[in-house]
Amino acid sequence: MFHKNIKLVIAGLIIAYAIYQFTEGYIGNGITLILFSLIFIFLYFRNEMILLAFLRMRKQDMEGTQKWLDKIKNPEAALITKQQGYYNYLHGILHSQKNLTQAEKYFRKALKLGLTMDYDVAMAKLSLAGIAMQKRRKREATTLLQEAKKLDKNNMLTEQIKMMQQQMKRI
Repeated sequence: MFHKNIKLVIAGLIIAYAIYQFTEGYIGNGITLILFSLIFIFLYFRNEMILLAFLRMRKQDMEGTQKWLDKIKNPEAALITKQQGYYNYLHGILHSQKNLTQAEKYFRKALKLGLTMDYDVAMAKLSLAGIAMQKRRKREATTLLQEAKKLDKNNMLTEQIKMMQQQMKRI
């Protein structure tokens, strides 16, 4: 909704007013304003549109996910680097149903920009391995599967990895 720098300016102004409230003796108002400014600081690091897109994705509403992602007009300027990674990650998931070449481009860009959680990196590499396997690039798919297996610490993707390894044996 707001540009990333505007969020910091708003948080700074609220904190400055909170300090003024502290000097005037209104401690409760100052504490409340400090807590209120934390919302803008949180939204600087976690973009609200991406959070809403993840909620839509969780409900398997791909059109709703696309709608929330489309509200981000200029992702390079409006998002910090990790958010750009997740923006591309979500686009990769959306395009993996339709256009594999486009999905591969988005997943590679997401990995280049960086994803915070190991599970997301493992999922992106697993998706890239599936795309490479469909394009008959067995060596690349094997490498990506091994990297995904290392990153999957909670064993949430073991079934998918085993299934892909069995399919690779057939190639």
